[in-house]
Amino acid sequence: MDSSLSLALAFGLIAAGIVLLAAELLFPSGLMMALAVGAIAVGVTMTFAHDLETGVVTLVLVAVTLPVLGGVLLHYWPRTRIGRKFILPEPDEDGTLASAASYQDLERLRGRYGKTVSSLRPAGVCDFDGRRVDTITEGMMVEPGQWVRCIDVRAGKVIVRPADRPGLADLETAIFS
Repeated sequence: MDSSLSLALAFGLIAAGIVLLAAELLFPSGLMMALAVGAIAVGVTMTFAHDLETGVVTLVLVAVTLPVLGGVLLHYWPRTRIGRKFILPEPDEDGTLASAASYQDLERLRGRYGKTVSSLRPAGVCDFDGRRVDTITEGMMVEPGQWVRCIDVRAGKVIVRPADRPGLADLETAIFS
């Protein structure tokens, strides 16, 4: 085979391999990936058979081009029409767990005072206005019958901190805040 024809065939195989790698994004099967890697490997090997210098230059170019091209394709692919079908969309605010009705009820406990029903080690049960709620402390243990205050609600978990017995003014501000 003519030397220039084998070199053209080698570069054609490398180009076909790159096209097959891009097509693998659109039609994932694994077969095209195997064919692409094989075509690129045979193409690079053929350039070494032509000339050592050409082979080394081609190997370096392929080793640099493939990751760069792959990064560019993976960056823009989710923005294409077909890419959006493959990637799950972000959940809308109404569909998140924090917006569920039961968790919004827990949000109303923020700043309120309650009493521990069980030992908080650091998790346990507290009574907030006659309602038993599973709570967590910030790592400390609290004995039953102690006053606590809800300081935060994160992902459906009520976080409490030990507090002194609330006065009437504390209760009023906790109710209206």
